[in-house]
Amino acid sequence: MTEKKRQRMSRLERREQLIGIARALFAGHGYDAVSIEEIAANAGVSKPVIYEHFGGKEGLYQVIVDRETQAVGALLADSLGPDIAPRAALERAIYGLFDYIDANPDGFSLLIHQSPNARDGAGFSTILSDIGDYLTSLLTPYFTQLGLNDDAAPLYAQMLAGLVGLTGQRWASVREPGKRELAAHVVNLIWNGLHALEREPRLGTIE
Repeated sequence: MTEKKRQRMSRLERREQLIGIARALFAGHGYDAVSIEEIAANAGVSKPVIYEHFGGKEGLYQVIVDRETQAVGALLADSLGPDIAPRAALERAIYGLFDYIDANPDGFSLLIHQSPNARDGAGFSTILSDIGDYLTSLLTPYFTQLGLNDDAAPLYAQMLAGLVGLTGQRWASVREPGKRELAAHVVNLIWNGLHALEREPRLGTIE
């Protein structure tokens, strides 16, 4: 009996196959360590097929990371709404991010280990800038309410985004403490730290 001829993939199916294979390879080995040849070999195609779909490794990587940033952006958007109190919004955003890391370790690995060239692309967004933008929108009215300089809100937002990103990066490896406990500790530091902000911060021990 002759073996049945393998059914050809549609263009969309091939594109999704390449994205899935490359996503796993990039997450496991890093951008620089993965070659077009390796992606093509794992997909059972020739290199020109990848160039046809994405223009090269950089283009393929960009598509993958953009998908992840959109997923994180949607998660953050769901945490922010007109009827959600600031504390509740912060809790939902922080816990949601750790939930994303838990369910998508490969995706998070891609977001925190981007290629330098991909990061410089027009309109390219990283997970930290997404979190920073979200926290800025959350902090600005809060600063105004407390009589603080709301021009400083983006600065504080980026500092907090770095805290959340680095904490998430460590937790992705060790997975301790539990997700809910970790989120509670992060919210505790952010929320109670914000409540004690000085209106005109100064260094008290350095002349």
